[in-house]
Amino acid sequence: MWYFLMSDAFTFGAFLISYGTIRFSVNHWADPNEVFNAFPFAGHANLPLAFVSLMTFILIFSSVTMVLAVHEGHKMNRKGVEKYMILTIIGGIAFLACQAWEWTHMITGDHKVLVNGEIERWGTTVTRNPWGPHVMHNGELVSTPGPIAFGGYFFGITGFHGFHVFSGVIINVVMLIKTRLKHFDQRGHYEMIEKAGLYWHFVDLVWVFVFLCFYLV
Repeated sequence: MWYFLMSDAFTFGAFLISYGTIRFSVNHWADPNEVFNAFPFAGHANLPLAFVSLMTFILIFSSVTMVLAVHEGHKMNRKGVEKYMILTIIGGIAFLACQAWEWTHMITGDHKVLVNGEIERWGTTVTRNPWGPHVMHNGELVSTPGPIAFGGYFFGITGFHGFHVFSGVIINVVMLIKTRLKHFDQRGHYEMIEKAGLYWHFVDLVWVFVFLCFYLV
């Protein structure tokens, strides 16, 4: 498990270093306070980083419940393991649902972008970045196209992390089923819950760095 986590850490590290290299090699980059200011059911309210903060809280909360599941496993308390594994799974699913909403909101966004003297309406994709420098056009402040790398890195890295969260949820579901079937009671230990917990904590830790690089810097 540790070898796998180390190799995965190097992969994420390479992605984030590559992102940082591009991010600081251009004169203008998307402003996180402008890009990530939406919140579900809040209309056009300007709430910078509020939603991603909620996503972070959900993931950290699920990490706490995983710690409690491992602790209950050490005590050979099957019911306790089941309870906290269910809460961890719910947290993982909630995070994925939040990420799906964020992606949908960005891709289907309707932002005025000045392209070759004409106003176009863009969402954020791997080929379009509507978060370039602002300019005045016919008395209206509009954006110009930003570095195309923004969408590729954002969807690539957050998607790669989301895949890890999804994989972790699947692993936790399998562990929950095995717990309910009393497989670990028969073995006399809950070591597999602890291994699943290592992976889940790794996924949560990686999100801290993704959050720092994309949403705060």
